[in-house]
Amino acid sequence: MLLWKPDSTFYPSPRLAMQAPAEGLAYVATIQKGKPDALRVVDLNPNSPTYGKIIHSVEMPYIGDELHHFGWNACSSALCPYAPHPYLERRYLLVPGLRSSRIYIIDTKPDPMEPHIVKIIEPKEVMTRAGYTRLHTVHCGPEGIYISALGSTSNGDGPGGVFLLDHYDFQILGRWEVDRGPQFLGYDFWWHLGYDVGITSEWGPPSLFENGLHLEDVVNRRFGHRIHFWDIRRRKHIQALDLGDDYQMVLELRPAHDPTKTYGFVGVVVDVRDLSSSVWLWYREKDQWAIKKVIQIPAESADPEALPPILKDLKAVPPLITDINLSLDDRFLYVSCWGTGELRQYDVSDPFNPKLTGSVQAGGLVRRAPHPKSGPLEGGPQMVEVSRDGRRIYFTNSLYSSWDDQFYPNLRGWMVKVDAKPEGGISLDPNFFVDFGEVRPHQVRLQGGDSSSDSFCFP
Repeated sequence: MLLWKPDSTFYPSPRLAMQAPAEGLAYVATIQKGKPDALRVVDLNPNSPTYGKIIHSVEMPYIGDELHHFGWNACSSALCPYAPHPYLERRYLLVPGLRSSRIYIIDTKPDPMEPHIVKIIEPKEVMTRAGYTRLHTVHCGPEGIYISALGSTSNGDGPGGVFLLDHYDFQILGRWEVDRGPQFLGYDFWWHLGYDVGITSEWGPPSLFENGLHLEDVVNRRFGHRIHFWDIRRRKHIQALDLGDDYQMVLELRPAHDPTKTYGFVGVVVDVRDLSSSVWLWYREKDQWAIKKVIQIPAESADPEALPPILKDLKAVPPLITDINLSLDDRFLYVSCWGTGELRQYDVSDPFNPKLTGSVQAGGLVRRAPHPKSGPLEGGPQMVEVSRDGRRIYFTNSLYSSWDDQFYPNLRGWMVKVDAKPEGGISLDPNFFVDFGEVRPHQVRLQGGDSSSDSFCFP
């Protein structure tokens, strides 16, 4: 008799997931100019002779995909009681091209150290079946795989939205929204599964970001500044919260992992009035959603001669919050400041009153802070990933190819590791530095799961 068991990397609750074995590998999306992008495998086992080394690469067959964000085919949400799929495996990585709208299905078995492409979903199929282009966030949900998109086929600039893929054969099921209400711009997508509530955020239409950033578009407030709430079951827009158009580019969404909690954090790249960056808290207030700014990080004055051309006239370095990440116990929020070259740790046990508990520096437009195993670094903390137990944080330095070229024209890719103390406080691991050279690394996924790829239905 064959005994079927759920994947051992699935956990009913975040508390149990924090007891999982430590990750042994990182899968890193990378781009390279004039060559195919690739998924790199990095050894994270400190007892291995190849610790901190790239041990395998999966090259894509095309040039110009712009690999960006990606995710697993299945995760702990498969254990949710209302739409259970407990016999799925966290096996396949779905890796979209943000520029090409192509989706690669990469199998991490039989050898997780040597994943390989098993299926390619071409852009035409995505456009025909879903009506979307410029693919961004991938999340494994209870009833399918969700992918957010920033553009559409009828008008390349939108509306952006979300579509679903089947868990088992990766067929595109179609557009997710039934009633999108006032939502037009797209970016990130996540949820409060315990309350059947989805959330989306806003970057901007592809025409504003694909060929580089123009400051006049920021000054004229053409980027997104709202988040949207959805009824997941009815696939219907229920509320929009406008932060105000001074707050440009409302990006990464990080809801509380505990499914009984109704709050989360979202990062804002820039306030056009003073170049500061901020983090906002959304929360449930009676029968409506509300939002409040809880963290503000000021810009730093700088000698124009030390700045790239795009910032010289501003005579300042904006923090440029481009990613945030929340530990599985909902205690620590990590905030990456790509402009100033700083990763910040906040204690958010009281989400309305975050407390700064740690900071490390790496790169930065002016500082170019070195790592113990490097000289001065180009780029800054960008995509951040937190291990399930919250003790290790990894980050890379590439944002988006055309923006990299403007802000860090001499950028070389790197990835570092930060150690976190249980009571708060962080420090760079002096022995872990991955030099990607001309290759630019973006999002990191950890073997077995991490803090931004799992959803839980039990507290």
